[in-house]
Order: sequence, then C-alpha cells, then structure tokens
Amino acid sequence: MPKHFYFIFLVGVCSLWSVPKAANGQALIPHTLQLDAAKLEKQGLTLAQEAAQLAQFQQVDLALPRARLAAQLAPNNDKVLLLLGGLQLQTKEFDGAIATLKKAQSLNPKNADILFAIGSANFQQQKYQEAVVNYQDGLKLKPNDPEGLFNLGNAYFLLGRFPDAIAQYNQAVTQDKKFWPAINNIGLINYEQGDISGAIKQWQSAVKLDKQAAEPLLALAVALYTKGDSQQGLSLGEAALRIDPRYGSLNFLKENLWGDRLLSDTKKFLELPRIQSALQQEGSSSVSEQRPTK
Repeated sequence: MPKHFYFIFLVGVCSLWSVPKAANGQALIPHTLQLDAAKLEKQGLTLAQEAAQLAQFQQVDLALPRARLAAQLAPNNDKVLLLLGGLQLQTKEFDGAIATLKKAQSLNPKNADILFAIGSANFQQQKYQEAVVNYQDGLKLKPNDPEGLFNLGNAYFLLGRFPDAIAQYNQAVTQDKKFWPAINNIGLINYEQGDISGAIKQWQSAVKLDKQAAEPLLALAVALYTKGDSQQGLSLGEAALRIDPRYGSLNFLKENLWGDRLLSDTKKFLELPRIQSALQQEGSSSVSEQRPTK
C-alpha cells in the first residue's frame, strides 16, 4: 500500500458521516435570501455525503465534482472542505488541495485531520521536514492517532532519522495492536541496517496480523530466500504476488519506502524463473478478467 495514501483518503470519507445536517427552516429569520442559503447548504451536505460514499469505493472521478460543488454550496463547513482536499490529493492537485485545506483550517484550527492532510500534501511533494511539522501539530491535538503517528514515522524515515521513525511506528502499534503497516516499516529499516533476522521477525508478525497483506509477505519471502531458505522464500513470494501483482514492480516497491538493500535483493528474487512464471500467470489472469464476455 502506498504509505502516504494510507489514512488521508479515509479521513475525508469518514469525517463526513458526522456532518450535522442543515436545518430545514429557520422560523425566526424572515429573509428569503437567508432561507435559500440554508437550503443551498443542505444540498451541499447531501452532495458531500454522496461524494464520501463514492470515495469509499475509490470512485474518485465521480466523487471529485460532487465534492467541488458541495464546497461551493457549503463553503464554511470544514469537513466538506477536508473531503474535497483529500480528493484533490488523490488526483495530485497539490496547490488546490493545500488551498482548500488551509481554508478548512481557518474555519476549524482544532481539527487535527486537516493538519494531517496538509502533512500528506507536503509529504507527496517530498517536503518531508514541512510534513514533520504538520504531523507534529496534528498530534498535539490528537496524540493517540495511529495513522498520524505512522505518517510522522514515514517522514522521519525519508529524512534518514531511523530511530525517530521506529519510535513513531512503535507508538502507532501501541495505539493499535493490529496496525501491521507500522510493524512492516520497522522491518524495512531493520533490513537496511543489516539486521535481517530482526526484519524477518517484524514481517512475520505483520503477516500473522493480516495474511492478505502482500507487502510484508513479499519482503519476508525475499529475506528468507536471501538467507538460504529457498523453498519457503519462493512459496511465500508466489503467494504474495497472487494477492497483489503490483508488488512485482520495483518502482511500486520504492514508492512504498523499500530501501536500496532490499530493492537489490528483491530485483534478484523477481528475476528467478519461478517468480517470473508467477508474475506472467498473474498478468495473464488480469488480462483475461478484463476481456468482455461474449
């Protein structure tokens, strides 16, 4: 899973479920213009709900125009703006996303999720130090948020501050014992530092928590194969690629923070005939699934 997308999308979706609905009418305000404004806001919140539902199913192209219109109809609702900003991040509209999120922040400075989202915008633009500040500010408001801790750890990771990254990952796991991405990333750091046995233990723990998590399964496969356990490594590698063939791409792995040492060993692993065969089978399956039936 691309690390910088791990939580921001869900934040925008889930926060809207608690959006208060606008009042149907305000008897003490006689002006028609104000009544119309309330009606427009209600329509905006309805559109935001629709956009959130579409976003939940990854239908970003359909969700985004609804969220834009919702933000126009309910311009003073920070949760609507957070949803729009999250969708803009998904489509890499970074300038627009930051502008939207800054407006949301001005409306509600105490909303930690907005700060986390701004951090993700900076993270995606490789402004890791700025992202650290955003995540830290968000954690001051929401100190036990596992996703916020995880993303701060990722920013430290890419700044080369490995002890700080591991500390944040461990805090994330303290808050959520099943938060395997943090455990997985500790393994990534261990491997780069030459602690192969430590990395294997982390990935084994991650796989135990989620047997369908392709990333730690493939990392474990590579580590075991490299240590000499060829058969188990190959079997686990095939299983990982059946779950998610995207992990057969070195570029995709690099996006997921895999370091040079692990990437070098993975390159050799992916070139093995048995793994190549597994990749080709998965590629053929994907093509056949996409063919229209007669």
